[in-house]
Amino acid sequence: MQIPTTVIKELRERLGAGIMECRQALIEAECDLDKAAELLLERGLAKAARKADRATPQGLIEAYIHPGARIGVLLEINCETDFVARTEEFKALAHDIVMQIAALSPGCLSPEDIPPDSEEDPKDVCLLRQPFIKDPAKTVEEVIKEVVAKVGENIRVRRFVRFELGG
Repeated sequence: MQIPTTVIKELRERLGAGIMECRQALIEAECDLDKAAELLLERGLAKAARKADRATPQGLIEAYIHPGARIGVLLEINCETDFVARTEEFKALAHDIVMQIAALSPGCLSPEDIPPDSEEDPKDVCLLRQPFIKDPAKTVEEVIKEVVAKVGENIRVRRFVRFELGG
């Protein structure tokens, strides 16, 4: 099957996958761009699951101060190598997460951090379970997994703190 290079290029730009991966997905999806994108995302999430146990000794600290200086956020986000920590994808992810924290004020990182006697909904208080502010159809955890699939390394939010004046 002959796949037009413009279609491969469009899929590659949309997901950041390799040329051959895009071509193979388009062949399997019979040139349907949406089906091919879905196939690539499924494969990427499977790759991300296999990398979840890898150590993450590198990363960065991302800071955000809201205009008016009444809210501030510090985030430690880690990856496997300093090479990935310097990529635009990783830096953009870190920035998006600090914006998420500033906007929605999560109380903890994951459901395991909620006290056992608490009746709070993890979607409200856990950063990783919150709907992502840029795309509410996804959770923050799903967005992180997409970046893991794109950069090829494990990524872990280690910790964060949100400051608010008078709060």
